[in-house]
Amino acid sequence: MSKRHRNRPRDAKVHASIFAALGDETRLAMLAKLANGEPQSISRLSEGIDLTRQAVTKHLHVLENAGVVRATRVGRESRYSLEPQPLDDVRSYLDSVSRQWDDALARLKDFAESKT
Repeated sequence: MSKRHRNRPRDAKVHASIFAALGDETRLAMLAKLANGEPQSISRLSEGIDLTRQAVTKHLHVLENAGVVRATRVGRESRYSLEPQPLDDVRSYLDSVSRQWDDALARLKDFAESKT
């Protein structure tokens, strides 16, 4: 069995946790704020979000557990930064799935056209 196929269940689990983390508009808004590359505090990430600090912290923990953000202590506060590699990995996975569907549709088209 190839290495690619052997890692597939683990990859699926990692991808699923990232998709679950991205499936919330509050978390997507936080990621958009982090996309500029600057680490940001919880207070700064909370701006414009109508949630308690505790709720924002829970959302950040979901993103951290999915591996798309990283927390770093600076004095008494945590600063969060975007980890782009897991998002790049998921993009590659989606590109692969898209290619598979494109190939399947092309085969179906060829088959349908050969029958007419």
